[in-house]
Amino acid sequence: MQKKSLIKKITGSREALLAIILIILFALITAVSPSFLTPKSLMDMLKNNAVTLVMALGMLCVMLVGGIDISIMSTLALSGMSIGMLLKYGVISGTVTAFLIAMIIGLVCGALVGLVISRANVPPIIATMGFMYVFRAMGYLVSNGGEWASAAALGSFKNFATSKLLGLNCVIWVIIACYVIFFFFMKWTRTGRKIYAVGSNSNAAEVSGINVKNIKLMVYMIMGFLAGLGGALQVSIYASAMPDMQQGGEMDVIAACVIGGVSMSGGRGSVIGALLGALVLATIAKALPLIPFFDQLWLNTIKGVIILVVVVVNVILQRVTDKNTLKGREM
Repeated sequence: MQKKSLIKKITGSREALLAIILIILFALITAVSPSFLTPKSLMDMLKNNAVTLVMALGMLCVMLVGGIDISIMSTLALSGMSIGMLLKYGVISGTVTAFLIAMIIGLVCGALVGLVISRANVPPIIATMGFMYVFRAMGYLVSNGGEWASAAALGSFKNFATSKLLGLNCVIWVIIACYVIFFFFMKWTRTGRKIYAVGSNSNAAEVSGINVKNIKLMVYMIMGFLAGLGGALQVSIYASAMPDMQQGGEMDVIAACVIGGVSMSGGRGSVIGALLGALVLATIAKALPLIPFFDQLWLNTIKGVIILVVVVVNVILQRVTDKNTLKGREM
């Protein structure tokens, strides 16, 4: 009975299933390329996918209220390009100052998106599509028509991505801090519970006294803030700032959440799920160059297949769950 109960718990948990899939992936890739499962290789994988890992937390919040944001990489480019040019021309020099400016720019962008969606009732996909082009164009304007900041122009800021604290890369510490904060925020704060409530049933949430418009505005501001942080990380990790940074990368962030079991209709998803989804994508991206018979062009195909399979599995699991819940109520 205990074995059956354990199996039932594992198969009924998206996070547990995803963790098992991740372990299997690690085992298969290590069998083909033993160099994959080394501390340096794993740390490099996390650092190179830091933007997706961090921004998946913001997308989690947005998707939990039934929204979507495809303007995030334009926000990242605008914030990253802004600090790149400020550093290049000596307007600022401190690493902390650069991070703060990038996050403030991201926060303002997120607030603009959130206001249009929450106050003007514009569908999220339409609003964020418009802002995607606006913010990207602003990034080009900031860059003086396509100029970019190289490693030499960034000064000591680029050293953040190569610095270590207690033996661990500073970028990894940023990822850990973000996930610890969001895990606590989503699980144990009243605001976190309100986000879930709005996504589950916005009408019921409003009747219960939750300001739905403010919650929607807040999640887009969180997303913008993390996009700004992602912009700063991107510039430091790759030691350059260009106006076309991460073009198309928003799909990786959305895919990480979908793979992690976050519902597109809102109300379902977790920080652990978003983390595991992002790690699955990071693992695939890291593994393909290590496997001789795979070409990098396969990456998008594999991502697409995984997303389709996960979505289908999620729909089936949700139908089974809803059916079992209905049976329980009838009994």
